Amino acid sequence: MNEEYDVIVLGTGLKECVLSGLLSVAGKKVLHMDRNSYYGGESTSMTPLAELYKHFKQDPSFASKSEKDWNVDLIPKFLMANGQLVKLLIHSEVTRYLEFKSVEGSFVFKGGKVYKVPSTDKEALSSSLMGIFEKRRCANFFKFCYGYNPDDPKTHKGVTEKTTMKELFDMHNLDKTTQDFTGHALALYREDSYLEKSCIETIRRIQLYTQSLERYGKSPYLYPLYGLGELPQGFARLSAIYGGTYMLNKPFEGVTMGENGQVTGVTSEGETAKCGVVIGDPSYFPDKVKEVGKVVRCICILNHPIPNTNDGLSCQIIIPQNQVGRTCDIYVSCVSYSHNVAEKGFYIATVSTTVETDNPEKELEPGLKLLGPISEKFVSVSSLFEPIDDGSESKIFISSSFDATTHFETTCDDIVSMYKRITGTDFDFSKMKSTVDSVEG
Repeated sequence: MNEEYDVIVLGTGLKECVLSGLLSVAGKKVLHMDRNSYYGGESTSMTPLAELYKHFKQDPSFASKSEKDWNVDLIPKFLMANGQLVKLLIHSEVTRYLEFKSVEGSFVFKGGKVYKVPSTDKEALSSSLMGIFEKRRCANFFKFCYGYNPDDPKTHKGVTEKTTMKELFDMHNLDKTTQDFTGHALALYREDSYLEKSCIETIRRIQLYTQSLERYGKSPYLYPLYGLGELPQGFARLSAIYGGTYMLNKPFEGVTMGENGQVTGVTSEGETAKCGVVIGDPSYFPDKVKEVGKVVRCICILNHPIPNTNDGLSCQIIIPQNQVGRTCDIYVSCVSYSHNVAEKGFYIATVSTTVETDNPEKELEPGLKLLGPISEKFVSVSSLFEPIDDGSESKIFISSSFDATTHFETTCDDIVSMYKRITGTDFDFSKMKSTVDSVEG
C-alpha cells in the first residue's frame, strides 16, 4: 500500500479483471483489491453447494452426494465463440489457464413451443419455425446479410447507412415472428428499439452469430469448465506474471482527491496507495452511480435436461418479448455436470429478465414452465447501476451492472468503452489472433 501505481482496480468482477489484465499486459503497474475473500464479485461461482444456500439465506433442502462437485454461477453467461470476450481472452493469454466446451444448442420460443434457431439459408429452408413461403423469404434475407460487405457496393442492393432495420425487414417481406427471432435470438437485442436504427449494426451482429456458429457447429456459444468463476482467477494468474498485485479481503475506506479534482489514491486500513486512475464496480461508489432498472434471476437445479432441447447437456433459450406480451426478453441458460459445475446427472438452469412489474418472480413464469420439474430454486432481484459520468474528469472509471442477457456481448461493449476512456485509444482487435480454435478444450 505504500507504493505508487498507475492503476488501482476495486472489485474482482469479470469486467474489472479483464481491464486489469489488459492494462497489465500493456505495461501498466496495477494494484487489484477486493474487500471480499473470493474472486468474482457479484459474478462469482458458488462452491461447495452449501455456499449457495448460505448466499441466498435458505435452509438446504436438496441432498447432494458430493458438495464439492458444484460450481454455481450467480450470473451465468455464455461466450460468443467469435465474439469480443474470446478475442480479449486470447489477447491477454488467459486461455492458457482455462478450458471451454461448446454449448449444445441455441433455441427460440414461439407460440408456447421451443425451436432451434435457424441461422443460415439452409437451416431456414428446413426449419419448422416458419411456413413454406416464409422459409424462402428468410433464406434470401440470410443470404443478403451474409454476403453484405460495407466496402463492396455490389453487395449492398440498395441498402445504405440510413436504411433502418424495419425497412430492411420490409424489403424482404419478413413476418413478425421471423423479425422477432432474427432480432432477439441472432442479433441478440434485448428490446425493439433497434428496428428504427440503421440496419448495418444488426447485419454485423447476424454475421457474428453465424461466424461463431461455424466454429463448432452446435451453437455459437462457449462455456468454461468449472464455471465463470474461473475467468477472474485466470486474470489473477496473468496479473502476477506481468507484475500486478492482488489483495483479497482488503477493506476499502475511500479515495483521495487532488486539488484538480482527480483521484490520487485509495485508502485501506489507514494506508493510502497512490495512483492516477481508479477502476471499480458500482458497489464501491454508490454516490457516483444511478439505478436504471432491476434484474430478476432464478437459479434452478434439475435432474434432467430441459425438455424439447434434444436432451442437450447445455443450451440457451431466448423468449422474445413480443411472444409473451413484454417489453424485454426472457433468457434461459442451462449447463450441467458435463461442464464440471454440478454433480453427475444434474443440470443448472437459470431464467432471467429485466423487471417490469412489482411481482418480479412471476415475470419469469414463461421461462420456468419450459424447465420441467425443478428440484430446487434460488431467486434474486438485483439493481442495475450505471455511472453518472464517464470518469474523464475524476479519473474514477466505474463499470455498469450485469444485465439480464445470457451472453457476454453487452458486457464486452462496456469493457471496450471503459478501456477507451481510460487509455484514450480504441482497443485494436485487428492486432489480435484471428482464430479461436485453441480456446475449446
